[in-house]
Order: sequence, then structure tokens, then C-alpha cells
Amino acid sequence: MSASLVPWVSLVLAGLFEVAWALALKASHGFSRPLPSLVFVLTLTASMGLLAYAVKHLPLGTAYAIWVGIGTLGTVALGIVWFHEPFNLWRAASVLLILAGIIGLKLG
Repeated sequence: MSASLVPWVSLVLAGLFEVAWALALKASHGFSRPLPSLVFVLTLTASMGLLAYAVKHLPLGTAYAIWVGIGTLGTVALGIVWFHEPFNLWRAASVLLILAGIIGLKLG
């Protein structure tokens, strides 16, 4: 893997860990369940560490927006599948706009 690709891979992994900590936060029920609470702390730490590495090498605004976007897209999708959260035209359109923003920031 080329050195210039490593920060981007780190950023994507950070975004995926953001999804994991958000789901663990929901599963922890206000930190009243030990295992999901531990998963939250571990995945939050991994996400922040990978994000910190990525922003050393990428523009801060771009990295942060992509990190949040990946986390948002993943959390919305898994919330719909696992937690039976609502899915409708407005949510679908909003998710597509976030995805377009991520792609635009990567290409820009």
C-alpha cells in the first residue's frame, strides 16, 4: 500500500469504528451493561486514534467531514436494520446527500 493511501485507509477505519461505538453506546443502555460499555470505550479509542493519525496527513475539514459522514451513513443504515428505525423518502434522500458530500470532498 502506498504511503499516500495509508491516511485514507485510517480515516475509513476510523469511520467504521465510529459506527461501532455508536451502536455500542445504544446497546449499553446508558452504560448500565458492562460488555457494550467496554466495546464502546475500545471502539471510541480506536476511532479517535485512527482519526488523529489521518488528520496529521489530510486536511482537517475534509477528514472530519468524511469521518462523520461514514459514521452517520453506517449508523443510519444499521439503525434501520437492527433497531427497526424508520426508513422513508426523506431519510433516503438525506443519506444520499451525505454520500454525495463525502465523494465530493474526496475528489475535491
